[in-house]
Amino acid sequence: MDIQNTQSQMRKGVLEFCILSIIRQGEVYPSDIVEQMKSANLHILEGTLYPLLTRLKNAGLLNYRWVESNSGPPRKYFMLTEKGLEFYSVLENTWQELADAVHALTQPPQHSNPEETQPNSNQQNTN
Repeated sequence: MDIQNTQSQMRKGVLEFCILSIIRQGEVYPSDIVEQMKSANLHILEGTLYPLLTRLKNAGLLNYRWVESNSGPPRKYFMLTEKGLEFYSVLENTWQELADAVHALTQPPQHSNPEETQPNSNQQNTN
């Protein structure tokens, strides 16, 4: 089994959620998304990002506006739509449930005191 493939699939599974999390914080230019992802150690190439942004925009989750630039062509800044905010909220809940479940499954079992889980044979029946 190829560990790098498994790691890549795990990252791809959270990519959309992470990108929407960044955009949710305010209008953002795609290269800023790349930088924020990189600083969080989730590297993404612009060649991966742009098609994803287009798909999210076509789904009605994102809008953009053009902003003139002093250093070249106008820039496209993305923001979430109302539908995008609702979608993000559902993803956030899903992520929390998933993270809690994974955390519960990957932690060592908690050893409880056997006296707490076993019925006490010395107790008398009061019926």
